[in-house]
Amino acid sequence: MLNLSHIESWVFDLDNTLYPAESGIFSQINARICGYIERELGVSLDEAKRLQEEYFQRYGTALHGLMLHHGADPQAFLNYVHDIDFSSVVAAPSLARAVSQLPGRKFIFTNGVAPYADKLLALLGFQEAFSGIFDIIQANYRPKPDPQTYQRLLKRYNIEPSRSIFFEDIPRNLAPAADLGMTTVWVRNHIHAVGEQTEGQQIDHITDDLVGWIEAVLQQQAPSPDMW
Repeated sequence: MLNLSHIESWVFDLDNTLYPAESGIFSQINARICGYIERELGVSLDEAKRLQEEYFQRYGTALHGLMLHHGADPQAFLNYVHDIDFSSVVAAPSLARAVSQLPGRKFIFTNGVAPYADKLLALLGFQEAFSGIFDIIQANYRPKPDPQTYQRLLKRYNIEPSRSIFFEDIPRNLAPAADLGMTTVWVRNHIHAVGEQTEGQQIDHITDDLVGWIEAVLQQQAPSPDMW
């Protein structure tokens, strides 16, 4: 298990990591992305879905592919795709309590935008637990898993990679963090299944239950009663 005294910075992905994939939040965003491509490029919905998947696989986000190949306006895209219904998001007091109890600084590292992250964190009930949000705008629109973006994150918040840990639901996004010396945790869900763990040794820990994993780390590090 993890040694808490070794970790100074806790870095969390947002979508499908700090809220359950079953909430459908990111499904809404994906639908908005396809709608944007369909409208702006004048293609069929099927072609929009194909381009969205191709650009996601090649570049990390559809936005990056749209900027490279179609000159898309990133701000217009981001405003459109994040205009969603948040009513399915419910407070997560157990996770809020667990994250708040972790020693050191906590950060959000997202391919989304900060206002969207702020809204989600407020609804989840632990916005104040985080020291900063590193979003796609701060990344100069270069999404995870671009290694330069991880370097920007570390520099922006003065994070020592060997004393930090990164939680993420997409396995390939853990590889650049591991290359920098960060401890990595794959928060697994039904969207990114077991078969996607192709990075092998790049993943230090795997969990299907983020709250339970953090609580186990905290409990392991707590002094036992017979020590008092």
